Amino acid sequence: MMKPIVVGIDGSQAAVAAALWGLDEAIGRGVPLRLISVIKQTHRSPDDYARDLAHAEKSLQEAQFAIEASEKPVKIETDIPRGPAGPVMVEASRDAEMICVGSVGIGRYARAILGSTATELAKKAHCPVAVLRTHSDRPPPDINWIVVRMTDAPGNDSVVKYAAWEAKLRRAPMLVLGSRPEDLTETADGEFERRVQDWRRLHPEVRVYPITTKYAIGSFLRVNDERVQLAVISGAEADQLAALIGPSGHPLFDHPECSVLVVRE
Repeated sequence: MMKPIVVGIDGSQAAVAAALWGLDEAIGRGVPLRLISVIKQTHRSPDDYARDLAHAEKSLQEAQFAIEASEKPVKIETDIPRGPAGPVMVEASRDAEMICVGSVGIGRYARAILGSTATELAKKAHCPVAVLRTHSDRPPPDINWIVVRMTDAPGNDSVVKYAAWEAKLRRAPMLVLGSRPEDLTETADGEFERRVQDWRRLHPEVRVYPITTKYAIGSFLRVNDERVQLAVISGAEADQLAALIGPSGHPLFDHPECSVLVVRE
C-alpha cells in the first residue's frame, strides 16, 4: 500500500506553500497527497464546533484550489481529525511517506521561531519531516542549493540519499559539507572526497559540489551567503531548526528562503 505525502493545513500561506511543495513530492514518488486540518477535540458549544469545522474545511479548500491551479495530476485526500495538533500529526506520520508543514511565527524563545507542531514533528515523527518556508519576495536566484552534511555518523547515508533525491526532483545543485563538525581544521579529508566521488557515480544526474568545513549546516549558513532552498539534516540534528528557519526580513536570518527536511526513519 502506497503511503501518502501528508501536509498539515491550518489556513496560513505557509501551509499552502507546504502543500505545493508536497505536491511535487507526491508526483515524484507516485503517491497520493493527503491534506490534514486538525480541529480541537472538545468545544465549548455547538457554535464553537461549527466555526472550528468551517475554518478547517475552508483551509482545505484553499489548499486544494492552489494545487488544482498548478494543473499537476495528483490524487488528493483530505481529513479533519480531532485532538491536539502536534500529537495528531505525529500519529499521522506513522502512515506517511513524508509529512510537510509550514514554518510560522517568531517569539521570545528560539523554540517559538517554529510553530509548535513543526517543532514536535521534527523531534517525534515516524517519517521524514519537511518544514517549508513561504515564498520570498526576492527574485529567483541563478543557483539555489540543496545543502547536506556528509559524515561517518550512523544513518548519514540515508540523509545524503534524501538530499540527492530532492536535488534531482527540484533540479537543483547539491552542496555537500564534509569533515565532522567537531573537527578543528579546514583540512581536506581524503575519505570525504572518496565518498563524494562515490555519490557522483551513483547519481550522475545531480550536480554535486563538496566543501570541506568544520561547521555544521546552521553555522555554515550563518557565515556564508549562498542561496539555499533546502537544508537536509538528520533527526539527531533537529535542534538546528531554529538556526535554519526564521521569518523573511528578520535580521537574525540571512537565508529567508531556506526550508528544512529532517530525515527521520
